Amino acid sequence: MTRWPEPPRTLVCMGTSVLSLRIDGELLERLRHHAAKRGMSVQDYVVQTLIRDDFDERFQTAVEETEKFYGRT
Repeated sequence: MTRWPEPPRTLVCMGTSVLSLRIDGELLERLRHHAAKRGMSVQDYVVQTLIRDDFDERFQTAVEETEKFYGRT
């Protein structure tokens, strides 16, 4: 029985939408560098960065709402 190599793992789940970006060549090179340092593809690095930023924003909103409700400590 022939075993095929596993496809590369990715953070992007199937059934997602596509977002196409036009970016400056310098920015792409910086993204490639950052992604390579983490052993990731540029696509996965950008997605992870967006997810992290979205979480940070939602977390800050939750903290602000909690402070309004309970008052600052």
